[in-house]
Amino acid sequence: MWIDSTLRIFLILTLIYLAWVDWRTFLLPNRITYPLIILGLITNTFTPYAFCESYLAFLGVLIGYLILYMTNQIYRYFRGQDGLGMGDAKLLASLGAWLGLEPLPVILSVAALLGILGGILWLRYKKLPSTHAFPFGPYLAIAGIIEILWSSPFIHSLS
Repeated sequence: MWIDSTLRIFLILTLIYLAWVDWRTFLLPNRITYPLIILGLITNTFTPYAFCESYLAFLGVLIGYLILYMTNQIYRYFRGQDGLGMGDAKLLASLGAWLGLEPLPVILSVAALLGILGGILWLRYKKLPSTHAFPFGPYLAIAGIIEILWSSPFIHSLS
């Protein structure tokens, strides 16, 4: 239980850091996202502290990345510019590496709803036009944190 909680805290703190960096710079650094993917796959494949089955972690990386990559490709085809950064795709892939394939639709849905609300508020606060970009990574991170906390054995033991 102690190691499981430590892994969850590590993951939450890393997501908070990534959200902060993306909020300030519009970048999710590869030097954080790539190791996060690898650590998630190692944890779910080679340790007794897995959050999900190994194959679901690998599918989570693949599908998590491809969902946002393909979304961006479709947006680029129709609009002639990127709509998402590939750091967002790597962040969703890292969440898939840790949490598996199954929670990704919920994470993406929560992130999209938070992103719509937060993006509107952020653009209004900064007095920017609605066509201006805003970072999506913080909303993915928040949705990931919600899922990590929601799936925690400690939370389930309280009910």
